[in-house]
Formats: sequence, C-alpha cells, structure tokens
Amino acid sequence: MRLVCLPHAGGSATAYFPFSRMAAEAGLDADVVAVQYPGRQDRRGERCLDDLATMADAVADDLGPWFDRPVALFGHSMGATLGYEVARRLEARGTPLLGLFASACRAPSAQRVEYVHRRDDDGLIAALRELSGTDSAVLGDDELLRMVLPAIRGDYTAVETYRHRAGRELDCPIHVLVGDDDPVTDLGEAEAWGAHTTGGHVVDVLPGGHFYLNAQLDRVLATVAARLREWHDAAA
Repeated sequence: MRLVCLPHAGGSATAYFPFSRMAAEAGLDADVVAVQYPGRQDRRGERCLDDLATMADAVADDLGPWFDRPVALFGHSMGATLGYEVARRLEARGTPLLGLFASACRAPSAQRVEYVHRRDDDGLIAALRELSGTDSAVLGDDELLRMVLPAIRGDYTAVETYRHRAGRELDCPIHVLVGDDDPVTDLGEAEAWGAHTTGGHVVDVLPGGHFYLNAQLDRVLATVAARLREWHDAAA
C-alpha cells in the first residue's frame, strides 16, 4: 500500500518525517510519501498557490504514477480538506482510493468564515503561535519566518476562501481524527464528515489541541496501520 500525506497550512513535506520514520515500528505496512506544495523548501522558487481547487487539480494530476499500489490519503488540517478534493477528482476519473484520513479538520460543508489571511504579517504570526504547530526554531528566527510567510499566507487564503460545492461525494471511507481541545475543529464539525462519503466514517477523539498529532504519534500510527489493513482487506 501507499499512504500519501498532505501537510497543514504553512507546512511542508518534512512535517511528516517523524510519521515516516516511525511507520515500520508501528506496523504500518505502507510506503509513506508526502506532497510538497510549491513555494517552500525545495520548491521555494515556485509561485505559491492560494486557491484550494487549483491545488487539488495539481495534486490529483501529479499522483498518477503513484497508483502502482493501492493508495490512501492522510491530510492534517488544510491537508484534510485538500485530500477530500483530491479524492473527489481521482474518483471522478475512475481511480479508486482505499480511504481518506482527515485529521484536525472540519468537514468541507462545515467551514467557518475566517480572515486570518487578511491580517498583516504580525497578525499572521500571532495566529501561528496560537495553534503551536509551527516549528519553534522557525518562530524564533525572524528572518526565516518572514521568508516563509508568503507560503503561509497563500495556504491560509486557499483554505479560508474554500467553499464546498455540492456534487458527487466520495465512495471511499473516511477516518476522522481530532483533538479534544482543538480550538479550530469541534466534535460536531468533525462528525459532519459523514455526509461526504457513502463508504462510512469513523471519528476518533484524542487528547490534545489542533496539533495533537505531535504528542499522539504512536497512537495515531497504530490506528492508521490497523485501518489501512482493514481497508485493504475489504478492497481485495
């Protein structure tokens, strides 16, 4: 199997390094890969994308060669909404998925009206500090932080201007994970993912805030490993 991971707003592929390093120990029988959005790290010279539909089109196109194995998607925060839109595109093309893991994210139909992307740089930095998801080394280095702000602002623009469009929902199952103290996603908004698939959904509530994943990685990996085996067996 292959697990394709989609980072949060302002995140990069390296956010999933701990995930991939610990996968084998957790019994995760899958190749873990992560999407690198343009405008950061090795793609820093490319223009940032600030529209989620455009991002989903690009990711769905680029994933084509990776379907030599059964594929599931794992998205955290913005990455979960993006994963949902990528999955819609793939299934519309006749490309089945094992399932979607939606982490720390409201259901696409439960979006709130927010304007963090319109704040000045200091306001945007304050929002990052509130969620405690950005590497402390980055937050403590003003020069580095200002360098990555365009990518962060682009991501926030993409997710905050996203509006769910009615249409065919997913056939694949969705496994939702959310922290019990997440200021961004409440339990009702997490449960609402059930309206976006005909394949069934499960909601796991774990201790922690929006970035519960950092402290609960062992538990998350064990959950993902077990669910992937279940999805794979059901699809066989």
